[in-house]
Amino acid sequence: MRILVATAVPPERDAVARAFDAAAHPVPLPGAVAYRLRTAAARWDLLAAGVGPARAAAGTAVALTAAALAGEPYTLVVSAGVGGGFAPVAPVGSVVVADAVTAADLGAETADGAGFLPVTALGFGTVTHRPPPGLARAAAEAAGAAYGTVLTVSTATGSAARAGVLRARHPGALAEAMEGFGVAEAAAAQGVPVLEVRAVSNPVGPRDRGAWRIGDALAALTAAFGKFTSVLESGNEHDQRAPHDPR
Repeated sequence: MRILVATAVPPERDAVARAFDAAAHPVPLPGAVAYRLRTAAARWDLLAAGVGPARAAAGTAVALTAAALAGEPYTLVVSAGVGGGFAPVAPVGSVVVADAVTAADLGAETADGAGFLPVTALGFGTVTHRPPPGLARAAAEAAGAAYGTVLTVSTATGSAARAGVLRARHPGALAEAMEGFGVAEAAAAQGVPVLEVRAVSNPVGPRDRGAWRIGDALAALTAAFGKFTSVLESGNEHDQRAPHDPR
């Protein structure tokens, strides 16, 4: 297994690295540096790909392309980091594994300004990528994480009204972040499965930076990877098993 973990910023990347009992060494990429470590079952590359869906997509695409050109394509991509959680289903300090990675605001307002059409309704592209369900659910169970939709936004939610709009539009949403859909777009373009994992640092709603718990969320991210590393290293075998398979 060759697994790429794409985070937004170095502190998130480093939190993932702390889950492993292995030293990481830098691997230069065009415009970036990934940090590589190995376990008995897999090679892991950890990349701080950048903030926001566009930068995350670009950084992930660079890493995917470099690996493919080297004849060592990735078998799984994981978008990981901290994010906002929708109360009460994803409280601060909890972890969410995505069953769907959805662009929450990719589309157009309706003519009356009161509604929203996703880009798919306009006849373009996609707004949702779905991780391999057996693998994603197994990861969530291993980490004791919530399992549901993670939204990707270009503007972080800052009001109760906006949080309410998002929940009404996406009833299954548990969390929001700013990179998952970009990472998923890059992975999908090269036919690589993707997961998204978010540790909750703050409630989705009014911005109160004094109430954010970044340290707690990073610790939860480390703990989650420590619990489901072996699941991710198994690849998508969870989705390939026959229904009667007792494993």
